[in-house]
Amino acid sequence: GSSGSEDEARPGTAAAAAAEKREERLRKFRELHMQRNEARKLNHQEVVEEDKRLKLPANWEAKKARLEWELKVEEKKKECAARGEDYERVKLLEISAEDAERWERKKKRKNPDLGFSDYAAAQLRQYQRLTRQIKPDLEQYEKLKEQYGEALYPTSDSLLHGTHVPSKEGVDRMVADLEKQIEKREKYSRRRPYNDDADIDYINERNAKFNKKAERFYGKYTAEIKQNLERGTAV
Repeated sequence: GSSGSEDEARPGTAAAAAAEKREERLRKFRELHMQRNEARKLNHQEVVEEDKRLKLPANWEAKKARLEWELKVEEKKKECAARGEDYERVKLLEISAEDAERWERKKKRKNPDLGFSDYAAAQLRQYQRLTRQIKPDLEQYEKLKEQYGEALYPTSDSLLHGTHVPSKEGVDRMVADLEKQIEKREKYSRRRPYNDDADIDYINERNAKFNKKAERFYGKYTAEIKQNLERGTAV
């Protein structure tokens, strides 16, 4: 009787184990299915975001960074105004020496001194330099606008010759600037003419400049050697 009851219990136990194993597989399958759906959803979101980025202008990131920086600057200005502080002074106090030096180098790279190429380029550079220095006198502008009205804005039919008389302050500024230009021009080094009586110890102009530099720095050390070579008494 006992062996019969054991035979009846074994199939029930096996069926329960099989059912539990099947339930475990189904649970893993559902988890994998949910993970696949989540990955598909994330991939779709990434594709949509990438498509948005590709449709944006090429310099969008730079513009965004610039706008964020301007917003921070405006907030900082408001905070300084609320505390009664000067924003420019506070900004200078926050700049480190390394940042200031790096910005100065960047400024020089932006407007490098290319030297003289031709007279037209030199004139253009001078014009740009002078226009950057111009500070508009808005008060004088308003006075002229009241005085001349529409005539202040000439058209193709306007007669301009002899109608404008510069102010004494404007003439003085122009004279001062011209004197400054003359003084600066006098400091320029002139091209020295060749001395026909000097010894020829070079093969071209570049070599001549190098020899002059070498003579300037090492001439006192090599003078005796040169004299011995010229006399033929060098060892």
